[in-house]
Amino acid sequence: MNFKKITHVIYDLDGLLLDTEPLHLLMIQKIVSRYGKVFDPSIQSKFAGRNALDSARILVEVLALPITAQAFLEEREVFLDQLLPQAKPLPGAIRLTKHLHYHQIPQAVATSSARRPFRLKTTHYQEWFALFDCIVLGDDPTLKQGKPAPDIFLLAAQRLGASPKECLVFEDAHAGMEAALAAGMSVIVVPHAGVDKQLYRGASQILDSLTDFDPQLWQLP
Repeated sequence: MNFKKITHVIYDLDGLLLDTEPLHLLMIQKIVSRYGKVFDPSIQSKFAGRNALDSARILVEVLALPITAQAFLEEREVFLDQLLPQAKPLPGAIRLTKHLHYHQIPQAVATSSARRPFRLKTTHYQEWFALFDCIVLGDDPTLKQGKPAPDIFLLAAQRLGASPKECLVFEDAHAGMEAALAAGMSVIVVPHAGVDKQLYRGASQILDSLTDFDPQLWQLP
């Protein structure tokens, strides 16, 4: 299979660079249990990769919670400070990003995370995240729509000074894959264990881990 020549790389954050999903699941379970509901992790694929408000709206609707999406987010605030700084890097994430940085490949993070949760998740990794040429957050004032709309990836490419067709996106969520494809970019998906890989048929590649990535296929160093 022939892959395009890539000059710029863009990463999602949650579940791709940092293992935040178990922390998010724990927060959700703590909140919904107050209302006598049980959160089945299979629901997660419906909102994975989306911004906080869109995710909360889906959760409230699917679980028929007797609160608004906004109220859900207010309850979540209590757990953010406590849990998010515990996030750990996923296998291969630091190694890959440092390797490409060493070879002067421009890199960006494009995450649905808003500024406060992003700061909490990356609190122990300031030096690592300083390697990225730009970081676009979900509450960036110039963003019109969150993933699965392409806006966040197009904005990251613009700030990198790159053409979308020269960009390779790494994602773990279906909404993120759709956003990258809609932006006209190549996309590699690293799904979570147990997720049906058929969902990601549109991806250029599907990997089990970032450690499996071969840069040379994409004419990267």
